[in-house]
Amino acid sequence: MKNVDVEAAARLVSFGMRPKQLPSRDVTYADLVRRYAEDSAFKQLTHSVAAGLGLMVLDVSTQAGAVLAATDESVFEIKMDSYARQSKIRERRETEKVLHGLVHLATAALGFPRPDDLANDTYIGRVSVEQVDSVVREACRILDERAARAEENNDPLADAPELEQAWRAYARRPAAAATKDGRLAADTTRGMVSRALRFLAEQGFLVQVNSEQGGTYRTTPRYQVQVRELAADSAFEELLDLGVVSVGEAGGTLRPTISDTL
Repeated sequence: MKNVDVEAAARLVSFGMRPKQLPSRDVTYADLVRRYAEDSAFKQLTHSVAAGLGLMVLDVSTQAGAVLAATDESVFEIKMDSYARQSKIRERRETEKVLHGLVHLATAALGFPRPDDLANDTYIGRVSVEQVDSVVREACRILDERAARAEENNDPLADAPELEQAWRAYARRPAAAATKDGRLAADTTRGMVSRALRFLAEQGFLVQVNSEQGGTYRTTPRYQVQVRELAADSAFEELLDLGVVSVGEAGGTLRPTISDTL
C-alpha cells in the first residue's frame, strides 16, 4: 500500500462529503470513480478509509458519485437536533421530531413509489410540497379512524403511542397560511414539508424545478441510493406494519388501499 493510494482513497471519500459535487463536473473525481470500479484493492482501501472516519460507502457511480452514510455515533452523523437547527425547527420536542421523520419518509416513498423505480438507475422521480402534505394528512385520517374504532371496543392502540400522538398533532395543524411577504408560515404543515425538501436539496438529494405552491423537486441518483437503504430501515418497516403506507409491486403508492379505509 502506497501513501499516494491512501491519499487518493481519502480524496474520493472527501468528494463524497460534498453533496452537490458530481464526477461529471470534475475530472479528478471522475478518474477516482473509474479507478474504484476497476481496481478492487483501491475499492477496499476506500472502504477502509471511510470506515476509519465513521462512514459507510453505499455506492460509487458516475451518476451519483461517492454516496456515503454516517455510522452510529460518527462525528458526521446528522442528529435530529442538528437537523432541527439546520431546518430551523422552532420546537424540538419528541413529537416535532417524529413529524419531521414522517415527512422525510413520505418524501422518499413518493419520490420512488414502486420497487422498480428504485432498481432503475435512470429513473427520476418528482415530489412536491403539496403531494407530501396531502399524503401524510390522508394517513393521519386513517390512523385516527383506527384509534377511534379501538377506543369504541375498549381496546386502545398500544403500539407506538408517540407516533399516534404525532399523527394527531400533524392533523390539527393548518395546511397552509401565508406570511406578510407571501411565504408559507413556518408553523403550518406545508411550511414544515417545504423546509424538509429544501434541506434535502441542500444535501444534493433533490433539485428544485419550480416554486409553485411551496415547490416541486426532482430526485437525484444520490437520493435513490439513500432511499434504497431507507427501504430496509426498521422505521420504514414499522410504518408499513401500521398499514398506513401501502407499497405494491407494480404500482405501489403511499396512498391507502381500499381495505385500509374500511
